[in-house]
Amino acid sequence: MGFILKFILTAIVTYVLAKFLPGADISGIGDAFILVIVLAILNAIVKPILKIIGFPITVLTLGLFLLVINALIVMIADWLLGGFKLDGFVSALIFSVVLSLVTSVIDMVTDRS
Repeated sequence: MGFILKFILTAIVTYVLAKFLPGADISGIGDAFILVIVLAILNAIVKPILKIIGFPITVLTLGLFLLVINALIVMIADWLLGGFKLDGFVSALIFSVVLSLVTSVIDMVTDRS
């Protein structure tokens, strides 16, 4: 039950973020659900590869390069989905940081109950 609740809340938050953050746009709530699924798949498959490739840069930047990797994952999702659009890298960076923070809060709240 917790997984379904997290999925639904994350999709709603993704929709709201895309509507209110500058440079991000999403067509509808259905596209938000698809976006959450695509981001989960990309985080499971592509992100570990990018982390291995970018490990030296991540060490040099004391972990800040992971923000770039997260933004790249969101930009790949933008490229894959027709109903989700970003204006550029800065929009993807802002979107990924805010989404990460909000989903962390969602995880903390849903894990307690």
